Amino acid sequence: LVIIGDAQSLSSRMLLDQIGSFLQVVLVDLVLAGDNVIVVGMVAATVAADQRRRVIIAGIAMAAIMRVGFALVTVQLLNLPGLLFAGGLLLLWVGWKLWQDLRSRGKKSDSRPSGKPRSISRAVFQIALADLSMSLDNVLAVAGVARDHSTILVFGLVLSIVLMGVGATVVIRALERYHWIGYAGLAVIL
Repeated sequence: LVIIGDAQSLSSRMLLDQIGSFLQVVLVDLVLAGDNVIVVGMVAATVAADQRRRVIIAGIAMAAIMRVGFALVTVQLLNLPGLLFAGGLLLLWVGWKLWQDLRSRGKKSDSRPSGKPRSISRAVFQIALADLSMSLDNVLAVAGVARDHSTILVFGLVLSIVLMGVGATVVIRALERYHWIGYAGLAVIL
C-alpha cells in the first residue's frame, strides 16, 4: 500500500512538472516570438502586396527548418565560443538593412507615391538571415524549459512558428496604416 501511494505521488509530481514546463514554454514562445514576428512582418511589407503571403510562408518554413536543426544540436551549439556574439552581429546587420528600407520607403512616400517593391528572393533571404540569429535564442529557451519532455519541446517549436505566421500578417497591416510602427519594431529588434 505504501508503494502504491509513493508511485501515485511520483506520478502526480511528474504530471505537475510537465504542466509547469508546458506553461513555461508557452510563455517563452509568446515573449521570444515577438522579434521574429516583427522581422517577418517588416520584410514582407516591403514586397508587392500580392507576394506577401509567399514571403511569409517561405520565412516560416525556413524558421521551422532552422528551429528543428537547432533543437537537434542545442547542446553542441552551447559549447561554441562566440556563437551568440556572431548571431548578434548578424542581427545588427539585419537591423541596418531594415533601417535603410524604412528610410527609403519614407523618402519614396514623400517624393513618389509608388516605389518598386523588393524582390521575393531578397525578402526571403533577409528573413532567413534574421531568423538564423533569432531562432537560436528561442530554441535554447524552449529546450531549457522543456528539459526532458520532448513532446513539450516539439509543441513549443510549433507554437513559435504559428505565432510568427499569425503575427506577421498583423504587423504588415499595422505598418501599412502607421509607418512609425516600423521604427518601433526596429528598436525592439535592436
